Amino acid sequence: MPHLKDGLSFKSRLSVLVFHHTVVALLLTNTCAGESQLIGPLQPIVAMIGHDVILPCQLDPAEDATVMTVEWARPDLEPRFVHVLHDGLELDEKKYHLYMGRTSLLNNQLMYGDVSLKLATVKLSDEGKYKCFIPTLSKEMLIDLVVGAASSPVLTINKDTSAVVLDCESKGWHPKPELFWLDGEGNLLPAGAPETVRGPDGLYTVSSRVTVEKSHSNSYTCRVQQHKIQQTRETQIHLEDGVFMNKSNCSAANITTGLAVVLLCVVVVVFFVYFWRTNKLETQQREELNNLGEEGPTEEERERQKLMAEKEREELEKQLTKLESELKEVKKNEETEKKLKEDAEKMKDEYKELLRKTNLVLKNRGSELEIRLTSTQKKTMKSSEKKDGKVKAVAEALKETNAVFDEVQRKF
Repeated sequence: MPHLKDGLSFKSRLSVLVFHHTVVALLLTNTCAGESQLIGPLQPIVAMIGHDVILPCQLDPAEDATVMTVEWARPDLEPRFVHVLHDGLELDEKKYHLYMGRTSLLNNQLMYGDVSLKLATVKLSDEGKYKCFIPTLSKEMLIDLVVGAASSPVLTINKDTSAVVLDCESKGWHPKPELFWLDGEGNLLPAGAPETVRGPDGLYTVSSRVTVEKSHSNSYTCRVQQHKIQQTRETQIHLEDGVFMNKSNCSAANITTGLAVVLLCVVVVVFFVYFWRTNKLETQQREELNNLGEEGPTEEERERQKLMAEKEREELEKQLTKLESELKEVKKNEETEKKLKEDAEKMKDEYKELLRKTNLVLKNRGSELEIRLTSTQKKTMKSSEKKDGKVKAVAEALKETNAVFDEVQRKF
């Protein structure tokens, strides 16, 4: 889950407040003798939208301002008055309409010469220069009010591309903020210039995106800040290793899958060609032996061979089903890909062993045929040349059997 961090803590706010009042206190101690002066902060006052703010203005030396006329105004407005106090009464008819019901003086501090203005529920339109003026003394002071707004950024992962792209967006800022990307060690990440848009409400929306790669921590932070209002917001995200399935990994998985499929096809083709050639050879051998007057395989032998072949086919089908199931899992993750490689090697060894066994059966049958041929040759030495021709045919069959055996051996 993203972790939100408020850039200006309570401790920081307290420090700013203490600093502000320290400046005012120093100014109060540096007054000249004689006529009272209006003093206030030298730096702009910062107020956040929706909060209340006090614009300091103080007579020095202190003098009772209860019966004085106190004017607060903004020179850029018409009418310019924000708050007017005359003979202890507030004159609303002179105020600019947007300040109605939102301004007041600190009545319990007027007797001490404090004519500060309290402005409630600050709006963006309140930003500007304010003039504190006492006509009877012909004294005035200008205060700059900066209105700020900040919000925490929102991080999302873009899954529409092969790379891992992080999007960051933060709405509702004023003034215009800055945006940075940081890695888990706090180093800046290279990213394009952020896009900043100002909405109809006068607030800014800033957004940016960055392409990231797998790192030691896999932690990334989007930080948005505005130094003028001393505000910082950031959001952190931690990515799992599985998110980083880049193109190279996908290609490796595809290559592995392709090789496994090719190997499967080769094994199936060799297997069926082998059985087709074996059945054909057995048929030819039976015909030749019958022509020589020899008795072919008994019914019991044929049944046994049939059961053996059926068992081998069933075993192969089981292996093929198992391999197909494992191929479907190859694209899940890298660990599955590694396991598939190991299983593929094991399957290849099993097929070799199966082929070795079937070749052994073929070789035994060839030996059996060779024995029968020898026996036939002995019996036919005194026979006619017709018999000799049949013996040659059996020899040819044996030769073909040996050729098949050699061919299978070359395949593996």
